[in-house]
Amino acid sequence: MVIRQPKYSKEEFARRGDEIYESRVRPQIDAGDATQGGSNDRRIVAIDIESEDFEIDENEIAACDRLESRRPNAQIWIVRIGSRYVRR
Repeated sequence: MVIRQPKYSKEEFARRGDEIYESRVRPQIDAGDATQGGSNDRRIVAIDIESEDFEIDENEIAACDRLESRRPNAQIWIVRIGSRYVRR
């Protein structure tokens, strides 16, 4: 098992993750909700902060696994749609 080390400070990691979520991911989620009549609230978004690639799933591990299958060296930031917290 390969152990990855973060390339960024905690602050930079969070800043980049939040910036990508707000500028790239959230507009796509909002547009999908509007056209499909559904809601993504409470689902998990796993974002690679280097490539800006992302996955959405109800399960955190499933989202991360799919993202890592495409981006083996992903630096993953996790967001819960509609919440400030991933877990309570």
